[in-house]
Amino acid sequence: METLQFLGDGFALAMQWHNLVFAFFGVLIGTAVGVLPGIGPMSGVALLIPVTATITSGLDPESAATSSIILLAGVYYGAMYGGSTTSILLNTPGESSSVVTTLDGYQMAKNGRAGAALAIAAIGSFVAGIVALVGLVILAEPLSNVALSFGPAEYFSLMILGLCAVSGLAGKSMTKALIMTVVGLLLATIGMDNVSGVARFTYNIPVLYSGLEFLTVAVGLFALGEVFKTILHKEDDDGEIAKVGRVFPTKKDLKDSTAPILRGSLLGFFIGVLPGAGATLASFFSYITEKKVSKNRENFGKGAIEGVAAPESANNAASGGAMIPLLTLGIPGSGTTAILMGALIMYNIQPGPLLFTDHPNVAWGLIASMFIGNLMLLALNMPLVKVFAKIIETPKKYLLPFIIAISIFGVYAVQFTTFDLLLLLGCGVAGYYLTKNDFPVAPLVLGLVLGPMIENNMRRALTISNGDFMIFLQKPLSLSFLIIAVLWMVIPMILKMRGKSVIINEEG
Repeated sequence: METLQFLGDGFALAMQWHNLVFAFFGVLIGTAVGVLPGIGPMSGVALLIPVTATITSGLDPESAATSSIILLAGVYYGAMYGGSTTSILLNTPGESSSVVTTLDGYQMAKNGRAGAALAIAAIGSFVAGIVALVGLVILAEPLSNVALSFGPAEYFSLMILGLCAVSGLAGKSMTKALIMTVVGLLLATIGMDNVSGVARFTYNIPVLYSGLEFLTVAVGLFALGEVFKTILHKEDDDGEIAKVGRVFPTKKDLKDSTAPILRGSLLGFFIGVLPGAGATLASFFSYITEKKVSKNRENFGKGAIEGVAAPESANNAASGGAMIPLLTLGIPGSGTTAILMGALIMYNIQPGPLLFTDHPNVAWGLIASMFIGNLMLLALNMPLVKVFAKIIETPKKYLLPFIIAISIFGVYAVQFTTFDLLLLLGCGVAGYYLTKNDFPVAPLVLGLVLGPMIENNMRRALTISNGDFMIFLQKPLSLSFLIIAVLWMVIPMILKMRGKSVIINEEG
């Protein structure tokens, strides 16, 4: 009953006119971000943090944080839907989790059924969003209560697990992902040490005493990195855009896609809850599962509506599921939730078990706004499918200057230093070269966000144990988290080595 009361308070907050406006523009911008190939939810959310900070500057800190996170979360799950539009119409995924949608979505479009595919993607996204939010409401309070019993040793080990989970599943090479994680942790040490007051890696440069600003690094790596990539590679959209035609699906389409939507929603939600698993893994698993259980598996890859319904539901449910470890444990499960966590910390609001007791308005206001945002997404996307399809045709010569302008003015409006503008450009160049060489930047951002918390909890634990590192192994929960972290890293390596040995034996 207490949970329902908190949820009711959250709805009262989310229904305030300015928060409704934030939710609306969040899902609208998010859908547009998802539709534009190459930008993706991480770049979109990073790009809008300085904008929201400027807009909400007149509000008190908690109201500003609530309104900002409502808009940024709207961009996140709006982009998860928007990525399906280019996958279906252009055979070009808007972001990585929409890759699987191209397999059957584009085939449906070529068969003149683009409208039905887009409509089922919208319906699946809505159902998945509601399933994920119901799960979030049920699990949020119990999980945060469990997490309240954690000591510094448990928190340290849990954050190590979060880092290992994202590093273990990010990019093609685990080695490169681990390098980026360590770089992120090293960058997090720059500035004044909170305990001793000693300046670290500042080289007597006053502006470095406060450390590197997360906002500047994130916008540079993701938004400007993508801009440089597009300019230097002269990427053009040569694909032929399929015609949308009839938008609403037939009764048979709805019947065929009902079970895949429900299965995809449940599977996506539980995969999303796992730190580091993410929407891409959820959509792949969902597609494979649907192909195995389907009676018409020969239709997959030729335009089966189940092949659109299942992965689209899974990737949207995963984005809702990823909110659970972020809000209840303070552990971001993906690159985008790491950026959302950084945004909350900017407003002096620490995600984790104390969020629901110290800042219930922020937590429950966000959850309630996600219900409203999902309704807005459905209302927007069903009638405006053809309008969003037109966004794909936006010429790069208009889009890129707009992104650069938002990045530079947004960062300067929040930071007011020329150093941050130079850092922004430097991170943009670094982001381009890193992604070009398959170094994933999400683990770097995660390391930058979690670094200070890992260090503080490690120090507190060692203070309690008089410098004995065995405290991390003597606490049962801490030991469990560390074992899971090790397994998360070792199992993929073993599977990869076994796969290579099988190939060598076959060739031999």
